[in-house]
Amino acid sequence: MSSQLLKKKSIDHLLAEAEAPGHQLRKSLGPWSLTALGIGAIIGTGIFILTGTAAAGEALQFHSILKAPLLGVLLHGSHAVGTAGRPGAGPSIALSFLLVAIACALAGLCYAELASMIPIAGSAYTYTYATLGEIVAWIIGWDLILEYAVSNMAVAVGFSAYVDSLLQGFGLKLPQQLMNPLLNDSLHRTGAWFNLPGFLIVMFLTVLLVIGIRESAGANNLLVSIKIIAIFIFITAAARYIHVSNWKPFMPNGWQGVLTGGAIVFFTYIGFDSVSTAAEECKNPRRDVPFGIIASLIVCAVLYISVALVLTGIQHWDTLRNAAPVANALVAIGLPRVKQWVTVGALMGMISSLLVFQLGQARVWFAMSRDGLLPRVFSSVHARFRTPHVSTWVAGFFVAIPAGIFDIGTLADLSNIGTLFAFVLVSLGVLVLRRTQPERRRGFRTPAVPAVPILSILCCMVLMASLPVETWLRFVVWLIVGLVIYFVYSQHHSEFGRDPHVVLAPPEAVTSHRETT
Repeated sequence: MSSQLLKKKSIDHLLAEAEAPGHQLRKSLGPWSLTALGIGAIIGTGIFILTGTAAAGEALQFHSILKAPLLGVLLHGSHAVGTAGRPGAGPSIALSFLLVAIACALAGLCYAELASMIPIAGSAYTYTYATLGEIVAWIIGWDLILEYAVSNMAVAVGFSAYVDSLLQGFGLKLPQQLMNPLLNDSLHRTGAWFNLPGFLIVMFLTVLLVIGIRESAGANNLLVSIKIIAIFIFITAAARYIHVSNWKPFMPNGWQGVLTGGAIVFFTYIGFDSVSTAAEECKNPRRDVPFGIIASLIVCAVLYISVALVLTGIQHWDTLRNAAPVANALVAIGLPRVKQWVTVGALMGMISSLLVFQLGQARVWFAMSRDGLLPRVFSSVHARFRTPHVSTWVAGFFVAIPAGIFDIGTLADLSNIGTLFAFVLVSLGVLVLRRTQPERRRGFRTPAVPAVPILSILCCMVLMASLPVETWLRFVVWLIVGLVIYFVYSQHHSEFGRDPHVVLAPPEAVTSHRETT
């Protein structure tokens, strides 16, 4: 049994398996569609909310040890409980966004190398199966399901509030019983019946994803275009009201403020990894997936920094500590119409984020099913649309129904810890393959190895340690549930479980040959 847990699938077998009849996905994505997928996943409502929060700072109340950051508990024990303020970055939040973009690029470069070598659906799950073995692959696959699902549940819950705000601007008001989840985060009745807009938007996107990847990518391109237009409208309209005096001092709390602001906005960049989940549907994945990952990070960094500079230029940074800093700042300078565009941009950001993460979640179900770790039905491909329709429908209901019933927003940190864990394993995978298969063809090579992967691992581990103890406990519980499923079902149904001698990773001399494109 122990030998099976550590068995790896050879990259050659993974590539051949993706071309097997009945499991082939339609290859229709190019570099710009992948870049749009990355932008759609990265830029959501955070650009209009967390920018102000990180600039102004926040006072955090840790009423119990479960709410305190793990790192604080490890360093200070029970003294970590209490009030811990986060100093604002002020105008230097733009610098925070730049530093975070560089930190995310470390993981992005590692993703780019593995995606160019293993252009298969499943992202970090597939890379881990080829580098670290079956049990670690199962853990990260189970973790990715959690990451994508919880993130989208939280977004779908918040979607209703933005729909309600937009409609009220036109004098329309929907029944509040259909605008909120049935239960709050304490599992108490809210007085509402069901979050209908959140449910409907997820199911609409599910239908779109089943119909085809080309159609889904086209819809995402449109959503991303509208979102970027809304951001440009904000930047160009508000830039005329910038007062340079608001930028002085640029670093009111020094480097501590810059770094604290970076910790707050780091999670706005999470999402670029979803580009790699669509690798199997690319025309030229070895070239286009690395391009999509890196280009989306660059574009989003420029947009984040631009919004940060304009926002802190039109309002003094210490006035931005509120739930809607961009919208309130626009009202304060007399631009209510631009505020409506910001609301539209936020809605488009939510929808595109939902679309990309639902696509990614379905591809993880698909890849794990194809390997036998989940029931084979999930790897069925629609005869006409050439999409993983069963896994797409399952992923849709898996998100839409809980979003209608529960206020899942307080669990959003589970998505963050899951993503960072995936980043760690992908960075480790680069180190492993550079050592075990140095001659294998790479469409993209991570520079400065081993420094870049090691720095990526360290950055991610520090950020994971900054998350609350409560999040860690929930994460561990989810992994324990996953391990029970693995040992009860997946271990016996995987290819290694059915035949211990199947698809063993071949000797290094064989696997290190150059692939043909």
